Amino acid sequence: MTTAMIDIRPVIEATRYRVLAAISSAHFLNDMLQSLILALYPLLKGSYHLSFTQIGLLTLTYQITASILQPLVGSFTDKHPQKFALVIGMGFSLCGLLMLSQAASFHLLLLAAGLTGTGSAIFHPESSRVARLASGGKHGLAQSIFQVGGNAGSACGPLLAALIVIPLGQGSLAWFSPAALLAMAMLWQISLWKSRQQKSGGAKAAMALHPLPRRQTLYALAVLMALVFTKYLYMSSFHSYYTFYLIERFGLGAQAAQLMLFIFLLGVALGTILGGPIGDRIGRKRVIWFSILGSAPFTLALPYVGLSGTVALSFVIGLVMSSAFSAILVLAQELMPSRIGMVSGLFFGLAFGVAGIGAALIGSFADQYGIATVYHITAFLPLGGMIAILLPDLKRAS
Repeated sequence: MTTAMIDIRPVIEATRYRVLAAISSAHFLNDMLQSLILALYPLLKGSYHLSFTQIGLLTLTYQITASILQPLVGSFTDKHPQKFALVIGMGFSLCGLLMLSQAASFHLLLLAAGLTGTGSAIFHPESSRVARLASGGKHGLAQSIFQVGGNAGSACGPLLAALIVIPLGQGSLAWFSPAALLAMAMLWQISLWKSRQQKSGGAKAAMALHPLPRRQTLYALAVLMALVFTKYLYMSSFHSYYTFYLIERFGLGAQAAQLMLFIFLLGVALGTILGGPIGDRIGRKRVIWFSILGSAPFTLALPYVGLSGTVALSFVIGLVMSSAFSAILVLAQELMPSRIGMVSGLFFGLAFGVAGIGAALIGSFADQYGIATVYHITAFLPLGGMIAILLPDLKRAS
C-alpha cells in the first residue's frame, strides 16, 4: 500500500483546478438538462393523465438505462480509452431533450428518457475519470468539485421548470438545447486534455496496487453498495415525489412546490462540496457514517412538522445525506485503483438504478396508500447507515 502511494505522487504533481472547474461546469449543464425530466412531472401528469405508477416508470426507464450502461462503459474505456466519449454522451442527452420537448405520447416520453439515460451513462464514468486525473492526489476534493456541479445543475432544473417550462409548456424544453451545445464544446476541450494526459502517462496514476486482499476488497465494496442503496432509495422519494407531497399535504401550487424542491437540492449541492474535502482530512469512513446515519433524526421528524419545518428539515436532510457519495466513490476507487472507470460507472450506475427502481416502487406504493404515507415509511431507511461501521479505514491503515 505504501508503494501504491509512492507511484501516484510523481505522475500527478498539482491539482488542475481549471480542468476541475471545466468538468464541474459541464456536469452542471448535463444534470440541469436531465433534471428537467423530473421537474416536468407535474406538467406531464396533468397533460397526459399519468398515474404515479407511470411517473415511476418514466424515472425507471431513465435511471435503469443509465444504471446498466454505466459500469459497461466504464469497464470498456478502462481498457480502450475513447477520445471523445464525453462529447458523444452529451449528444445523446441533447437528442433526449429535443424528443421530450415534442413527445406526444407516453411511449415517446419513455424513449426520450432512455436517450437521456444513455447520455448520462457515458458522461458520468468518463468525467469522474477526468476529475481523478486532475486531482493532484486530492481525490475527495476533486470528486466534490465535479459532483457539486451536477448537484447545482439538478437544483436549477426545478427552478427553471417553475420559471419557464411550466408557464410556457412542454415545447419550451427545446430552448435549453444551446446549453447542451455549450457543454459539448467544453467537453471537446476537456477530451483533448484527457487524451494528452493519457498519452503522457497520466492515466498510469490509477495503476496502483490494491490496498486490501481481494476478499476484503469485495466485502468492503458490498458494504459500500448497500450504503448507496439505502441513501438513494430514500433520496428517490424526494427527487420524484416531494413536489406531489407538498401539493397534497400543504396545498401548494406546482410552481411553489418546485421552489421548495430547489431548496432541498440546494442543500444537496452544499453537502456534496463539503463531503469530499472533509473525507480527505478525517477519513472517508467517518464522513459516510455521519452522512447516512446522521440524517435519520431529521427524516424521522419530517412527516410530523408543518410547511416551514418541512422546508427546513428537507434542506438539512439534503445537506447531511449528500455528503456521503463523494466519500463512498473515492473509497471505492481507492479499493480498486486500477479500475477507475469500472468502479465509477458501477457506483454511479448503482445510484441511478436504485433511484429508478425506488421511484417505480414508491410510485406504486403512493397510488395504493397515498403520497404522505411514503414519507412515514422511507424515514427509517437512513438507519441502515449503521453498517458503515464494517468499512475499513484506509486513511488510518496507510
